[in-house]
Amino acid sequence: MNMYEGRPKLTIQRSWVENFLDIASIALLVMGTVSLISEWAAIPDTVPTHFNAAGDPDGWGSKSNLWILIVMGAVTWLLLTVLEKYPHIYNYFNLTEENVERQYKNARMMINVMKNEILIFFVYMTWACSKVAKGDNEGLSMWVLPVFIVGITGSIAFFIVRSIKWK
Repeated sequence: MNMYEGRPKLTIQRSWVENFLDIASIALLVMGTVSLISEWAAIPDTVPTHFNAAGDPDGWGSKSNLWILIVMGAVTWLLLTVLEKYPHIYNYFNLTEENVERQYKNARMMINVMKNEILIFFVYMTWACSKVAKGDNEGLSMWVLPVFIVGITGSIAFFIVRSIKWK
């Protein structure tokens, strides 16, 4: 027996927040890609590929690695966009007939926020690595990774707590 068999497959309109976040993130992806293309000739052949805890580069590689960051962000965004369309397959703490639509909306919004935070991080890292490679910056702020981790973990915690409160 399929564990999702009893769950309704609802058609739920996307919220203006979901649409806004997607449009803003895609615009940022386009700007990051255009910036990378326009700056390509000015970027040295070697770029940082890893940073230590202090934000200093401690790994170097080909500048084509910058494209890997952009592509990873875009592919992750696309895969999570597909996942957003199937909230009935997610795991829930307390799914009932009375709260199913709210729970689906909440879970779908969580996936939307996560995918956009991840895309923003990849675009930012592409930009930051190119700045370090060109000598415009010496490294990353030591706060970059903690801010990303706290941001995405905080977002997930917010939506899980909200889900638990909606019995």
